[in-house]
Formats: sequence, structure tokens, C-alpha cells
Amino acid sequence: MLTISAYRLVAQLYESANSLIYRGWRVSDEQPVVLKILKDTYPTPERTAWFKREYEVTRNLTIPGVVDAYALLRDDQRLVMILEDFGGDSLELLGIAGQVELCEFLKLAIAITDILGQIHAGNIIHKDINPSNIVLNPTTGQVKIIDFGISTALSRENPIFSNPNVLEGTLAYISPEQTGRMNRAIDYRSDFYRNLAGA
Repeated sequence: MLTISAYRLVAQLYESANSLIYRGWRVSDEQPVVLKILKDTYPTPERTAWFKREYEVTRNLTIPGVVDAYALLRDDQRLVMILEDFGGDSLELLGIAGQVELCEFLKLAIAITDILGQIHAGNIIHKDINPSNIVLNPTTGQVKIIDFGISTALSRENPIFSNPNVLEGTLAYISPEQTGRMNRAIDYRSDFYRNLAGA
């Protein structure tokens, strides 16, 4: 397991091609945190800019339905984002798809839709809404959106045709306009696509 100065890592939650996600504690005050760590020890300038931009977008979205971003630091050449830990896990990790009572499902759907409305009101399009980026605390019912790595701060974005190997987002959940294969701009509706498609 990695070590990060001033933090104690408890468990790895997730690993992607670009980052590692750990649950841990801030040693100074025992504050529970989630640490998102850029995998590359010596990242390219583009990857560094992407990671810093994600931190800034998350930090500036001061709404209850988005995790708080506490700090961005460099530890032993590794970029680390320190995020709020409210005791939740991703819907994917919880594995609750198809196992939630209708009433609870509707409450969750309404909460997610409300959060997305607030995100869109801040002129942010997430572009990667999927079960791994929706975090739920099953005890309190609190839900939050995470991972603004590919979000855009524009109200509309015109995609260009791109190779399927470099699509932004999670393929099973992206809207058709995000593929660049439609003559249609990406806007806030892209974040609702899979909900409307019945996924």
C-alpha cells in the first residue's frame, strides 16, 4: 500500500487507468478522508493539468450533493487530491442495482436528479454519470456525485468525431452525442441519458 505524508491509508476503494482511490484518515485530527492519487509518479503536463482542473471544478461546486475537495498536494512527486469522506460507497461498489425497493429507488433517483440540476445551474456538465460516480451512504441515505475529471464548464460543447478508443466517459453510459457521431452538441441532457434510456 502507498504511504502519503500526514495521512493514514486504510483501504483501496478503486483503481482506474489514471488514478488510485483510497479511504483513510488525516493523522493530525483523525478526519476521515478519501485520497485520489494520480498513478503516474512523473505525469505529463497534460495529465497534471487535467488532475488540477478536476480539483478546481470539484472545489468550486459548493453544493451539498458534491463531495468537498479539501486540498491538492504533492507527496513524493505524486499528486494527491484530498476529498470528503461522508461514509458512502459508490453504487457500483454497493452492488444494489435491481435490489432496491421502488420507494427507495425513487428517492435515490430524485436526489440524483436534484444534484445534477444544481451542478448544471453552475454551468458544469459532468459527462460521466454512472454507478461508480454516484456515492451513497446507506445508513443516512445521503448521496453525492464524484469524479469531475472530464466535466466541462461550458453550457454547450461541440464534440468532434473521435476514435472509439479515446472516447471520454464510460462507454456503457455515454450519450450518443458524446461519441462525436451525431450532429448534436453536448449539453446538460447528456448527464441524464442513461436514466432516460432505462439503464
